[in-house]
Amino acid sequence: MSTPITFDYIAQPMDVSFGVGSLGQLRKHIEKLGLTRVIVLSTPEQADLAERVAGILGDIAGGIFTKARMHVPIEIVDEAAAVVTDMQADGCVAVGGGSTIGLGKALSLRYRIPTVAIPTTYAGSEMTPVWGLTENNVKTTGRDRAVLPVKVVYDPELTLTLPLGMSVTSGMNAIAHAVEALWAPDRSPMIELMAEEGVRAIAAGLPRLRETADDLVGRSELLYGAWLCGSCLGATTMSLHHKLCHILGGTFNLPHSETHTIVLPYVLEYNLASSPSAQAALGRALGADPVARLVELRAAWDVPSSLEQLGVKHEDLETVVAAALASPYANPRPVTEAGLRDLLERAWIGALG
Repeated sequence: MSTPITFDYIAQPMDVSFGVGSLGQLRKHIEKLGLTRVIVLSTPEQADLAERVAGILGDIAGGIFTKARMHVPIEIVDEAAAVVTDMQADGCVAVGGGSTIGLGKALSLRYRIPTVAIPTTYAGSEMTPVWGLTENNVKTTGRDRAVLPVKVVYDPELTLTLPLGMSVTSGMNAIAHAVEALWAPDRSPMIELMAEEGVRAIAAGLPRLRETADDLVGRSELLYGAWLCGSCLGATTMSLHHKLCHILGGTFNLPHSETHTIVLPYVLEYNLASSPSAQAALGRALGADPVARLVELRAAWDVPSSLEQLGVKHEDLETVVAAALASPYANPRPVTEAGLRDLLERAWIGALG
């Protein structure tokens, strides 16, 4: 090392229970937190799981709200807020992925009540103080310690119903958090270690699912990696990749993890040479060519590989370029109009190199 180490690091508070079958201990955790009347949140697709969670909680569960949606639309938050008010909830239990945990965060932001997160995907939202709301097709994000879940229960068994394609895109979404943490201006040696290990774990877990979809070792690796990658997202400043995905998702209502999966290799290709330390860490975690390895991981599954496949029109790219250039943000390589347009053109077609 040619220069002395210099960094700032603020650890996020983490209260995590991890392990197969850990959902069964949920009531004990809720009682320890002193919560007496919680609202259980989920998407419509996971209503049965929300009912199961409410059954475990018994009389502590005051109600269930199963209308969580992608990108946390403000009208859904308002509807859930009315239920919280009516039942006088003193906490939220969010079971699901980023959509549901995002709704819990929005309620925490509005009412200053705690959220307990039970992730069933690899989105990593449960490890961050980042909130997001979409109103009039514009997604707004911010940071507030009040939205950081007070307890996270990771049970790999709950990911067994996650479709394989979604397991892949959710895992790639998690990798994106770690990748951007590795070149963040506020990264630290601790974050670099967590990011590299998180990427390694996810890259190791995904191939196991191709052999056996219900492999709990592979599922545990993925959930462990998602925890680490989500922690990186919560502790650092995100850059070009997350900026583009938030614009694309909020403006065109694109599926969150699929958008990350498509865009990530192009941003990685754009930035990697400008961040030697990220290149070295990802080389150790993924192999000599991180971009090629990500594409290989994605190509092994039937998941979208271009923005066109998600329904983005070619003329929509100019909207994304304008929005991305409208406000400055940290990035290891300067973001130019020409560079951004080229990146998006190739992501739209699905052509690397």
